Formats: sequence, structure tokens, C-alpha cells
Amino acid sequence: MKHQLESGCLTIWPEGHIDSANAAAIEQELDQIRAQNPAQSIVLNCENLAYLSSAGLRIVLRTKKAVPDTKLINVSADVYEVFEMTGFTEMMEIHKAYRTISVEGCEVIGQGANGKVYRIDPDTIVKVYLNPDALPEIHRERELARTAFVLGIPTAIPYDVVRIEGGGYGSVFELLNAKSFAKLLMSGEKTTEEVAKMSIDLLKQIHGTLVKPDSMPDMKAVALDWADFLKDYLPADQYEKLHALIAAVPDDLHMMHGDYHIKNVMLQNGESLLIDMDTLCHGHPIFELASMFNAYQGYGELDHEITKNFLGLDYGVACEFWHDSLQMYLDGADEQKCREVEEKAMIVGYTRIMRRRIRRGGFDDEFGRKEIENCAKRLAELLPKVDTLTF
Repeated sequence: MKHQLESGCLTIWPEGHIDSANAAAIEQELDQIRAQNPAQSIVLNCENLAYLSSAGLRIVLRTKKAVPDTKLINVSADVYEVFEMTGFTEMMEIHKAYRTISVEGCEVIGQGANGKVYRIDPDTIVKVYLNPDALPEIHRERELARTAFVLGIPTAIPYDVVRIEGGGYGSVFELLNAKSFAKLLMSGEKTTEEVAKMSIDLLKQIHGTLVKPDSMPDMKAVALDWADFLKDYLPADQYEKLHALIAAVPDDLHMMHGDYHIKNVMLQNGESLLIDMDTLCHGHPIFELASMFNAYQGYGELDHEITKNFLGLDYGVACEFWHDSLQMYLDGADEQKCREVEEKAMIVGYTRIMRRRIRRGGFDDEFGRKEIENCAKRLAELLPKVDTLTF
């Protein structure tokens, strides 16, 4: 068998079929390779392994007993199923081989904080993660999506993980003829009021769902981190007020999406489905509203093309959609009440934008400096007016 020893790791490439007819000879060869190449860890690269019987499983088990740090990579779907059914995937590290697909020329139908969603054919979409080493993120999102689905939230469940041509990974979903809320709005198939109502109906279902505290992140803790980051960038009295406002928000175990906007919700056969679940969390709805304010208005405040490129909507339309959505969320509250809640959301929203821009080197370019200055100005205007973030 082909093998390679590098930095204490021995990689071996088993091939073809391993069954009772050849298992003894293969194990003998493996033992010889290990004896000639002492290693602290072993990687069995199974890209050319087509079949594995119970005799082959025993070889893998004895190899792991001899070298505890043993893992398998590039395992075909059929072989992986054998490992999964026999419990090997719970005993050791085993990674599937991922098929490679291209998204070149595909329509972007959704976009979130950590990736873009493409339609690759009439039946199928794929979420491509911005992080090229996103496998842990993908598995985490799959668990969050499964948790939400079990709790009754209509979600698109990923059924496959793929490599993306040119680098990175993606999650594949089956969504036949589904269209994003953004596309429904841009095409004129639905009115602003209709899309806003569908959006808020789903959001209220999400916010009405209780979760276990350890099943997803606490958004209040995340927002406190945002505020603490700005300690050295805001006047002391403003930082203290900001921190105190967030800290005073009651703990809340109701589910939040965390990045809720019209490109992250699809309509399929009359049912609304969430497609971006990596930001699922729990907390008070003010944190969700802050995220929505940013998506529709905050991020594009100084450059309206940001909103156009992100959502496909003119800035004025996006702002109108945000205000209509907020009023619906507040069950038709009057303008004064809506403005009060909006100002609370804006405080959290500008906190997030300011932190984000500083972390991305905003002081090094003109637009970044303007955005940081604008956030600081807005916070200075809003903080004296607000005594609580709750409503």
C-alpha cells in the first residue's frame, strides 16, 4: 500500500476491497508499514477503498488499539455507512469524501453573515461558507437546524456536504421551486405588505419557541461582548450606559434567528422556510430587531449601494419594509411606540456595526472612519434618550 510518513504522522492508502479473503494479507502489510515507520498518529486515506467487510472493520479496530490517534478520511458514502451502522463513527474520527461542485454562474438567492446561498439546479440550493475551513461550522449549523426543526420551526434541512470548486465547503438543501422573500418582493409576485406579513408571522413563531439553555448561544452574552469591545472607543459615561442597558435585559430562553432578513427566508409551496441557521440563539427580541435594523437600514446608511447589493432592494424600499415589519411585529402600534422600540434596536445595532468596522480595520480607510464616526454619533444621540432596552 502507498504510504507516507511526515512529522510523526503516517498516512496509508488502502485500496479496492477488504474482506475475509484478503484481510490477513492486508493486516500483515499494515503491520510491516507501521513497524518500518514508527508514528504518533495514523491517517487511513480511503479515497480508493471501495468495500469493507467485518474482517476489514476488525483491522481498523486493531490499528486504532495499536495507535490510538488513528483516523480515516475521504471515506465513500457506502463505506461510511458501514462505519456508522457499526458504531465506529462514535469511537473514532471518520470523515466522508465530499463530492465537488461548482457555483460559477449560479444565482445567489440568499446571503448571511457567514456565507452565500446559490441555486445550483431547479431542485437544489447550496450554502457556501466564507470560511474555507468551515467543516466545524457546517456540523454546528446542522445541529442547530435539527434542533429548530424538532421544535417545530419550518427549516430547510441540509442533506449533504460538498467541496466547492476553487476552495471551501457547502451544505446542500433540496428546495424545489422555492424563492426567497427578497425575490418575491423584487419580482412583484408579492406586495411589500404580503412579504412583511409572512416574514413577521414566521418571526413570531420563532420568538414564541422556548429552547434549552445549552442548545444554542445566549445573544445577551454576545451583545455584552460587543459593548465591552467599545470600552476604549466610547466616552466612559456612554460605555457605562451602554453596558448597563444590555446587562439589564432579562435573560430569555426564547429562540432567535440572529440574522433575520428577506434573503434568509424562502417560500416553497406556500410554506416559509429558514435557510440560514448558523446564527440561531436565544434571547430577548430586541437583539433580533437590532439585527433586522442593520440589515435593512443600518449597514447601508452611509452607502445605499450596500443595501442594494445585499438585499437587491433600493435603500428607501428597504427602510420602508423595515418600518412596516416593525409595526406588524408590535401588532400595529402607533408611530411613537414604534419609534421608541426602533431607538432601542438602533442602540444595539450601531454597537454591532461599530465593533464590526473597527475589527475589520476601519480606521485605515476613509469609509471605515466615516462609519465608525457615524455609529459613535448615533450612540451619543440615542443613549441619553433610552432608559431600558426592553419593551
